[in-house]
Amino acid sequence: MDATDARLLLALSEDPRASALALAERLGVSRNTVQARLARLDLSAVELRVDPAELGYPITAYVLMVLRQRYLDQVAEELAAVPEVVEVLGISGEVDLLVQVVARDGDDLYRIAGRLLAIEGVERTTTSLVMRRLVPHRLEPLLRRIADQ
Repeated sequence: MDATDARLLLALSEDPRASALALAERLGVSRNTVQARLARLDLSAVELRVDPAELGYPITAYVLMVLRQRYLDQVAEELAAVPEVVEVLGISGEVDLLVQVVARDGDDLYRIAGRLLAIEGVERTTTSLVMRRLVPHRLEPLLRRIADQ
């Protein structure tokens, strides 16, 4: 990724519906350059960020999971089948997985936590509620750094 790619992604983040011509004019490059770079960039990895609260899931929690290692692939498949599981990260340290979940309310979170604990291969879980999001997920500062180079 170079500065032009970063500027293109920043422009798209500000106006996702911008045409290739509008993007070209804004960046000072040709429309063909914009189209070629868009085709080359893996825009499937660019995800639309929707606040889960807007979908009726105002509670976010992180579940730390300790597994029996031979069950890792099976546990990952089971977690992927739970709609309220937003993201699963394999991490180093005393726990194996960091699982982000969303819930409608406390009872729903209790149900989800029980479902995760019931997955074969899960030995132990610890759930922590997100009380406040202090810095939201962001890539813009990194894109600006690259764009300014």
